Amino acid sequence: QVRLVESGGGLVQAGGSLRLSCAGSGRILAINTMAWYRQATGKQRELVAGTTTMGRTNYADSVRGRFTISRDNAQKTVYLQMNSLKPEDTAVYYCNANLRPLGSSSYADYWGQGTQVTVAS
Repeated sequence: QVRLVESGGGLVQAGGSLRLSCAGSGRILAINTMAWYRQATGKQRELVAGTTTMGRTNYADSVRGRFTISRDNAQKTVYLQMNSLKPEDTAVYYCNANLRPLGSSSYADYWGQGTQVTVAS
């Protein structure tokens, strides 16, 4: 069974930093894109940052220059380093991976369970 397991969320003061991790486990043959999304209370889920297998990255305007996405392909892990956090960054953060399970002929999107990030003012 394929799973994405997130860690690293928590409570931090404005201006502080957190690092999120998301590790893929189970029978994974290959991973294409990996990304972080977030959903604040009462709002739609939005893309925060994404990265391709070759390391290309893209960011939401609201986090560019403060957040950095990176990945370790060998460990099937994606990270999100969040600096200069603001109260408006408070949300549940979800890991997403477009991957091909072993035995499958196609790629599909998988999601982590979500991790809460709360930034206090």
